Amino acid sequence: MRAFEGKIIKVHPDDNVAIVVEAGGLVEGQALGDGLVAAGRIPQGHKLALRDIDIDAPIVRYGEVIGNAVAAIARGEHVDEARVRLPEAPALDDLPLATRPAPDVEPLEGFTFEGYRNPDGSVGTKNVLGITTSVQCVAGTVDYVVARIKRELLPRYPNVDDVVGLNHTYGCGVAINAPAAIVPIRTLKNIALNPNFGNEVMVIGLGCEKLQPSTLVDDRPVRNYTNTEAADPDANVLSLQDDAFHGFGEMVEGIMAMAERHLERLNRRRRETCPASDLVVGMQCGGSDAFSGVTANPAVGFATDLIVRAGGSVMFSEVTEVRDAIHLLTPRTIDEQVGRALIEQMAWYDDYLSQGQADRSANPSPGNKKGGLSNVVEKALGSIIKSGSSPIVDVIGPGERLRRKGLTFAATPASDFICGTLQLAAGMNLQVFTTGRGTPYGLSMVPVLKVSSNSTLGRRWHDLIDLDAGRIATGDASIEAVGWELFRLILDVASGRRQAAADRLGIHNDLALFNPAPVT
Repeated sequence: MRAFEGKIIKVHPDDNVAIVVEAGGLVEGQALGDGLVAAGRIPQGHKLALRDIDIDAPIVRYGEVIGNAVAAIARGEHVDEARVRLPEAPALDDLPLATRPAPDVEPLEGFTFEGYRNPDGSVGTKNVLGITTSVQCVAGTVDYVVARIKRELLPRYPNVDDVVGLNHTYGCGVAINAPAAIVPIRTLKNIALNPNFGNEVMVIGLGCEKLQPSTLVDDRPVRNYTNTEAADPDANVLSLQDDAFHGFGEMVEGIMAMAERHLERLNRRRRETCPASDLVVGMQCGGSDAFSGVTANPAVGFATDLIVRAGGSVMFSEVTEVRDAIHLLTPRTIDEQVGRALIEQMAWYDDYLSQGQADRSANPSPGNKKGGLSNVVEKALGSIIKSGSSPIVDVIGPGERLRRKGLTFAATPASDFICGTLQLAAGMNLQVFTTGRGTPYGLSMVPVLKVSSNSTLGRRWHDLIDLDAGRIATGDASIEAVGWELFRLILDVASGRRQAAADRLGIHNDLALFNPAPVT
C-alpha cells in the first residue's frame, strides 16, 4: 500500500486508480506528487485515475479488474461509478481448488479469556436467558413477559446478564414442507443452542402453528409446562392455547414460572479461564466504503489469522460480497471437497437471485456508492480481506452450525440483519462488524464490536465505534498493530472486562430469518 503525499492511497503496484484519504476530499488543481494533479473535486474515499485509461480498458484496484472504462479517463480525473462498467462474474467452472499451501505460521499460545463453559464444551461470552418463539403470533406476549421478567425476576439473579425474546416473522402461513424451509427451521433450532444461552432452551408457542414448538427442541426431550403445582421443573415448551390456561394472566404467569426455573440454573454459571481456542467469532461488514478494504477489513483479517493461530474459530459470510472474488478463495480451501462446497453455495445463490429476477447490480447500496465503492466487484475484493490468509477448513449452509475449528465460510445473504442472525445460529459467541458509513447495529445475544474504516466516522461516532481502524489510512497505525489491538479487545469483551458500545447503549436489532421457501 502506497500513500501519495498523505492524500491518496494506492493498494497494489498494478492499480491504475487510488482512493482519496483527505477528510474534505480533493479540490481541482491539488498536487498529489509524482506530477499527479486532481482534475476536479473528488470526495474522500473516491477513486482518481493514476494514469490515462482508454475506453473499455480495465480499471484495476487491489491488483484485480473491478470494471472497464465506459469512456476515456484522463490521469487525475474522478473515477466514479458511472465511469465503470460492471464486468462478468467469475465463471464457477474450472476454478482452482485447494492449490495454495497454508501459510507457515507458529501456533499462538497462552492467550485466554474468562467465559462460561457449557456441558457440551462450548463457551459463552454472555449469560443470557433466551426465550425462543415458534411463531410471530406470540411475539407481543413474549415482549410483555420479557419486560416483566427484567423488572421483577432478573434483579434476583445477578449472574444472569439479560433476558431476550427471540422473536421472528416465521412459523405459520408458510410452506413448511418445502425443501428450502429447512433454512429458517434449522436457524431457529440452532439459535436456541447458541453458547451464550447456557443450554437452557425455552420455547413459547401458540399451539396451532405449522412450526410446532416441539420441532425446535426435537433433539432433546420435549417437556411441556402444564400450569399445575407439580409442573415439571425442566419444562422447556409452553403453548398459549393449552387448555390449562384461563386468560392472558395465567399465560403470563406460566411463562414467568418457567423462566424462573431457567434463571435459577443460569445464575449458577460462573466465568472461568478458557483458552482463546474457545472463541467463535463472526466477521461481518455493513455500511462499507472504499476504506473498508484498506483499513478495517485488513486489520480484521489480521485478527482472524491470530484467532485461527490460537486454535479458535472464525466465520466470514455474505455470499454476494464473496461471489465476485471467489477465484481468490477457492485456492485457499484445505481440499477439493471444501472447494466444491464453496462453489456450490455460490451457484445456489446465483440461482436464487435469478429466480427473484435480481442481478449483481442490486449490491452495493447507495451509501456504499457515496463512500466510493463503484460496484459489487470492488466491494467483494475489499470484503473478503476480513478472512485473512488462513486456509478455509469448511463451508456451511445458511442456518447450519459450525463443525470445525479454524476459518469457515458460513453462507449467508449480505443483509446485515440476516447475516447476523445466521451467524448466531452457527454458534458465534462474539461478532466483529466493520463499517465505513456507520450503523448502530447490535445484537442482544452476543457482543458486537464495531470497527470504523475511516477516522472521520470514528471521531463523529466516538461513542458508537469500539475501534478506529482509520488510523491505518493516515499512517498513524499499521494493519498489524490494529489487528493485535482488535484481538486483545476481543479477549477483553469476551471476558466481560470491557463492554461493546452497542451493549453499553442498549442498541440491539431484531432477528431477521432467511426464508427462501414460499409463503402461503
